[in-house]
Amino acid sequence: MAESKVRKAVAKKPVAKTAAVKPRKPESHLAMVRRARRINRELAELYPYAHPELDFENPFQLLVATVLSAQTTDLRVNQTTPALFAKYPTPEDMAAANPEELEEVIRPTGFFRNKAKSLIGLSIALRDEFGGEVPGRLADLVTLPGVGRKTANVVLGNAFGVPGITVDTHFGRLARRFGWTTEDDPVKVEAAVAEIFPKSEWTMLSHRVVFHGRRICHSQKPACGACPIAPLCPSYGEGETDPEKARKLLKYEMGGQPGQRLRPPADFPGEAAARADAAVHHGQVADLAVDA
Repeated sequence: MAESKVRKAVAKKPVAKTAAVKPRKPESHLAMVRRARRINRELAELYPYAHPELDFENPFQLLVATVLSAQTTDLRVNQTTPALFAKYPTPEDMAAANPEELEEVIRPTGFFRNKAKSLIGLSIALRDEFGGEVPGRLADLVTLPGVGRKTANVVLGNAFGVPGITVDTHFGRLARRFGWTTEDDPVKVEAAVAEIFPKSEWTMLSHRVVFHGRRICHSQKPACGACPIAPLCPSYGEGETDPEKARKLLKYEMGGQPGQRLRPPADFPGEAAARADAAVHHGQVADLAVDA
């Protein structure tokens, strides 16, 4: 179903080769912001089903799954976590885990020794410093072993409804291609993009951009000629511009291919983030505000 939506969108918006490669005039900051927000609207239409592709049922599971997702596919993590959470359902259980036994369970995700060390370390911290609960503040999350801003923002946006921008390799690549920033450092990319979009969009923007990076705007061979937002992209031409050749490059990561959730969510995570942000602005839940 999702794959057919993308294919229909690509077919509806064919990229005109001659029009899209015209030289662009110098762009003001205001024009860039307007173009960026239009890209977001176009991506929302293209990926109305965008969501975190890691399976989870609570904040602890999402935190662990996100740590495990480094240098592997979301699908591989989703195939590994059922046995992991059956054996270690709580931070207390994982904190007391035998390292070698934990390593064996998470071995399929790669880098299992370092990941096991991080999982035991963050579980001990949750048990001893946060009462066995995953904290809902960025400043607290980044103190946990193996947890940086990217992981913290994934947890905040999708488990707590606190808006966050997740700068993974896909997001950083597309933010630069779209001309939203020239920065390479993830923290600087996050800061630059945060100035362009309202907080209520941060979580869903992250999902949409990552979906587009995985499916169309690939690292090595972006499918420019089959990209519905090519007219808005200053980097058009870095990839294959011939429509037919470009369509052959399309990747959908569906039906068991890398990145697919085994148990898709019933609703979309950005809705919670949008409600939380609105409440913050009305002074109702100030504690949910994202740390600077």
